[in-house]
Amino acid sequence: MRAIGQDGFGGPEVLKVVEAERPEPGVAEVLVRVHAAAVNPTDSWHRASGGLGGKVIRLGWDLSGVVEAVGIGVTTLAPGDEVFGMPRHPLPAGAYAEYVTSPARHLVRKPASLSHVRAAALPLAAMTAWQALVDTADVRPGQRVLVHAAAGGVGHLAVQIAKARGAHVVGTARTAKHALLRDLGADELVDYTEAAFETAIDPVDVVIDAIGGEYGPRSLRALRPGGMLVSLASPAEAYLAEEARPLGLRAAFMAVEADQAGLREIAALAEAGLLRPEIDTVLPLELAGKAHELSDSRRTTGKIVLSVVD
Repeated sequence: MRAIGQDGFGGPEVLKVVEAERPEPGVAEVLVRVHAAAVNPTDSWHRASGGLGGKVIRLGWDLSGVVEAVGIGVTTLAPGDEVFGMPRHPLPAGAYAEYVTSPARHLVRKPASLSHVRAAALPLAAMTAWQALVDTADVRPGQRVLVHAAAGGVGHLAVQIAKARGAHVVGTARTAKHALLRDLGADELVDYTEAAFETAIDPVDVVIDAIGGEYGPRSLRALRPGGMLVSLASPAEAYLAEEARPLGLRAAFMAVEADQAGLREIAALAEAGLLRPEIDTVLPLELAGKAHELSDSRRTTGKIVLSVVD
């Protein structure tokens, strides 16, 4: 089968098409014929440095495809089922390939209303937003939620999930992206190149921050008493918990993990028309390097997806 591999760490140019042996599903696993695989910032991190493990791995977690075969003990899926998910995360999955194996319970059936490209764009980013907003911050109706990088891969989905939870949603993004974000449900928008968000808006209950750096301390100043900052940028952001406590606030770094129950919630929102993945660019598998160049620019709107099956 075709897959994307790399011999060492570096920029997008290290990614190349390789021939690999088609895997076989193990106990409680399925073999998926990948139709589309999305690109995420964590892919670039692993490409450049190996991530926390410091090892070269086969990249890719987000996928949508069709079950080709099932391993021993699988009762929830069958060959021919259209599925999507983020198998094994944060362990290697290798979704930039024509075939991949996955624990059966790391996948759910693809929403019929979504193409494989749009379904592949959802799992990791939408699950990050869901676990930050729902599992971590417990966003409730009427609360004010600030989403940084609101037009990004995680951000534009967080806007929609927060809105579906009944929140008043504030987003930071360049003015050119405001029309899209209003269409997705944002109530207030701040162009971070023209105004300091922490003084331009009324205090909020929850901040979702995928940027990090100076945005963490500044976001604490945007919170109401008892409010919570959920940082998604880097484990280094964990220090903010100590900064927040004396202020009567909460802060935490969150890493997304595979969760079938949450993925079912994401699928239900998509089927109900309440969650729409925005696609910036679709490229063929062999142009994975170009996809990483676009991702690394941090100027895309929504998700970048690799089409594996034409």
